[in-house]
Amino acid sequence: MADNNLTLTPAPPAPAGRIGLRSGQIVACLIVGAVLWFIAALMLRYMGPMGAYEGSSRAILYALIVPGTIPFLMAGFRIAHLGAAHRFVGTGVMLMAAMLLDGIALAWFPGLYGHTPDLVAGAGGTILWGAGIALVLGFFMNKQTTET
Repeated sequence: MADNNLTLTPAPPAPAGRIGLRSGQIVACLIVGAVLWFIAALMLRYMGPMGAYEGSSRAILYALIVPGTIPFLMAGFRIAHLGAAHRFVGTGVMLMAAMLLDGIALAWFPGLYGHTPDLVAGAGGTILWGAGIALVLGFFMNKQTTET
């Protein structure tokens, strides 16, 4: 008598690529990085003329970037389905997209950041600071697995 009960097993996960992420995770990180860069660029465009890059306002802005980056990274980790051991790499992929777009914008579309060289420079410096902070946070949010 044949067994008519079919047991469905889930398909194994797709193999990870050279950086430990599956292609879907990489695409998700690139999209998240691009979206977050655009949001940051627009925020800085409107904050710059309000004096965000002048005097003590710059120090306050830079200080606020540290805790302000955490929820964006956590959202990116969730969207890309990144495990605790892949957070630093995922952060790097997100920043790859963001920094490439920032370089293009600064070179060919500086008006995105403002209408004066000071506003463009202030926004560019702030985005570079934010990228560095994101990498530091991604490094410390990454958890080592027990696998070797």
